Amino acid sequence: MATTTHFYETFQPEHYDLYININRADKLISGKSTITGDAKAQEVLIHQNGLTIAGVQADGADVPFTVDDAIQGIRIELAKAGQTTLTITYSAKLTDTMMGIYPSYYEVNGVKKELIGTQFETTAARQAFPCVDEPEAKATFDLAIKYDEHDGETILSNMPEDHEADGVHYFETTVRMSTYLIAFAFGELQGKQTKTKSGVTIGVFGTKAHKANELDFALDIAKRSIEFYEDFYQTPYPLPHSWQLALPDFSAGAMENWGLVTYREAYLLLDPDNTALETKQRVATVIAHELAHQWFGDLVTMKWWDDLWLNESFANMMEYVATDALEPDWHIWETFQTSEASMALQRDATDGVQSVHVQVEDPAEIDSIFDGAIVYAKGARMLVMARALVGDDALRAGLKQYFINHKYGNAKGDDLWNALADASGMQVGDIMHSWLEQPGYPVVTAAVVDGQLTLSQQQFFIGEGEEVGRQWQIPLNSNYEAAPAIMKDQAVTIGDYAKLRDASGQPFRLNVGNNSHFIVKYDQTLLDDILAHVDDLTAIDQLQLLQDLRLLAEGRQISYAAVVPLLSRFAASHSTVVNAALYQVAGNLRKFVTPDSDEEKHLQTLFDQLSAAQVKRLGWLPQAGESNDDQLTRPYVLSAALYAKSSAAVLAAHELFEGNRDKLATLPADVRVFILRNEVKNFGSKDLFDSLLTASRQTADASYKADICDALTATTDPELIKQLVVKFEDADTIKPQDLRAWFRGVLANPAGEQAAWDWIRDEWSWLEATVGGDMEFTTYITVISRVFHTAERLEEFKAFFEPKINTPGLTREIKMDTKVIASRVALVEDERDAVNAAVAEVVK
Repeated sequence: MATTTHFYETFQPEHYDLYININRADKLISGKSTITGDAKAQEVLIHQNGLTIAGVQADGADVPFTVDDAIQGIRIELAKAGQTTLTITYSAKLTDTMMGIYPSYYEVNGVKKELIGTQFETTAARQAFPCVDEPEAKATFDLAIKYDEHDGETILSNMPEDHEADGVHYFETTVRMSTYLIAFAFGELQGKQTKTKSGVTIGVFGTKAHKANELDFALDIAKRSIEFYEDFYQTPYPLPHSWQLALPDFSAGAMENWGLVTYREAYLLLDPDNTALETKQRVATVIAHELAHQWFGDLVTMKWWDDLWLNESFANMMEYVATDALEPDWHIWETFQTSEASMALQRDATDGVQSVHVQVEDPAEIDSIFDGAIVYAKGARMLVMARALVGDDALRAGLKQYFINHKYGNAKGDDLWNALADASGMQVGDIMHSWLEQPGYPVVTAAVVDGQLTLSQQQFFIGEGEEVGRQWQIPLNSNYEAAPAIMKDQAVTIGDYAKLRDASGQPFRLNVGNNSHFIVKYDQTLLDDILAHVDDLTAIDQLQLLQDLRLLAEGRQISYAAVVPLLSRFAASHSTVVNAALYQVAGNLRKFVTPDSDEEKHLQTLFDQLSAAQVKRLGWLPQAGESNDDQLTRPYVLSAALYAKSSAAVLAAHELFEGNRDKLATLPADVRVFILRNEVKNFGSKDLFDSLLTASRQTADASYKADICDALTATTDPELIKQLVVKFEDADTIKPQDLRAWFRGVLANPAGEQAAWDWIRDEWSWLEATVGGDMEFTTYITVISRVFHTAERLEEFKAFFEPKINTPGLTREIKMDTKVIASRVALVEDERDAVNAAVAEVVK
């Protein structure tokens, strides 16, 4: 038969009877996959990956088959097409890849334990059982699980357990769903449950390594999220329960399996008595994101992976919509501005970046499109723009109709736009296509030309970029009524500037609120006017000004040296978003200096000048009744003071360490990382290093574990760095799920950069074998690209990665990150002297 890309074209499943037997002791899986469906041809294709196929039957009779590993499939010969029941008997090894069915490891009171869980997105269900492993191939599932069970264990799945017989756990038939959303887990679990107003049972589960009260925060957020979504979507949650499960080993952040959402422990469980507000916000938004998917992604699923944005962009927007409704005092949309918006603008400015909607077929390439800055963050910004255009009433009405039209089925992006168009009367899809189908975004230049206020758009690049004449339909969000609501043309003249300025009484501005995905380059006349009234701007608008200046400097459209004198104007702000933007610009100046040079000493003085008053105002320890902004700003200014080597800050951190030496985990979570890092860097010893490494192994507190990672990777002792790098491949000390953070920490440390770079080049094959099967793998390359900034490192990067450029799933990342480093190298070489002179001038 002709080569077929999608297996669904040959066989369309309707129902699965799955029996899976998992033997943890022998690390073996065996099972039987019985699939009833419609064979569209006499040769049908069923997915498998790494399975040993013992036999295939069709309607009870043995049939010929061949395993084709090249397509991750089984070719099955049938006597005839039409309604068919396939029965496939198989076995496989239970592996530690964190994909498919896999074990998680943890300790309770020094005793090693094991928890079995699953991760099937994108194409790993085929590692667990033969199936048509494509989003469109929706079916119902009857799941039966047997395992080497002992007393005290709990088993969970998408649906409630129906009964147990002869050691086999049988679950209720699922609704119609995609294979990648099937999930189950078993082991010694603790859990807490509650019910929503509509009667849905909500549960949170984790291992017994955690205190029981660490489940409470997530239980509350999950319950209220489901209730919020039922109201907002005007569509009931379609399953009897919603379980949230923390897995000790988990490659991604979380996964929206329908009815059994799985999480990395750091994103579900927290100590209610000692957790930073930022961490609480992160956990809440992750839960809200995954539960948004229960409708948008699970009830209605993208037809193919090219519309992945339809799942992820929407959930990324809704996590903020929901969290803002649940915790309005958090002002969570400010976090959207400092994280999602900033990340999207940075990544999307590199030539070669993927568009939000991207064509993809190869399974290895499917994983590579999960670009957090584009499919998640940029896509969410697109939907924020769409929401602003149609309004919430039309959005909710359109979504309700979208769910009615496509529930338990699949959809494409245009199906969403059509539903929103019907509800709003606005052809929103026409506007959104220019954003979703094209990579990149525009810089809008605003200038006074011959007295006329003019605007023009052009694609913005950081580094070299090929200008191909892309244009966007831009929601300008101007504060002048004379400006068009949507800028469709390459250039537009608004009118006589003097008259417009006089009539308005305020400086001309674009993208007020920073919700549209573009940046603004004001000419000197307009910029000077804005800077003269900068204190009149809202915090978000001050953030936007700093953000756009930073990006323009990165893109070589203005000089970084011109930005340096402006920073002090924002240093006294009590707003978290302003401080986030301020210290992002200041932090970028560090690439222009060599460690321990006179230039770095000047930069450290600048950091001290920017932060000293704020450190004095806020102090080191959280105060009762302080604002959320104060809690969230403190880490920025403490980090700046410690980089500045402020003697007062270094001593204060040391005294806090000494006063809590025997109870470091109880230090306030907001500041603990700075205290530990300061101690390791400035007062470190091998005994301290060893004791913290032991604490990292033993603690079940993910936040404390992350703080220790941050501290230990900052050591300047070459012997301790060498000792740490050896531990990269010791899973008992550094779990593979956490390895990237440890690697990044050592690489970003000037004293450890060479050791980390040598390690990844020497151990690439080991890394590929250990974490190469998941969607996080390419981010190791991204991490390197964010650190390197010298010509020597660029050549070394190219020498190592260019031979790997045709590896499926790595191609785009290698090409893009080469450009990222090259642009940074050119920027540093061209502007180093001017930037350092500007810093010296400011601090003298």
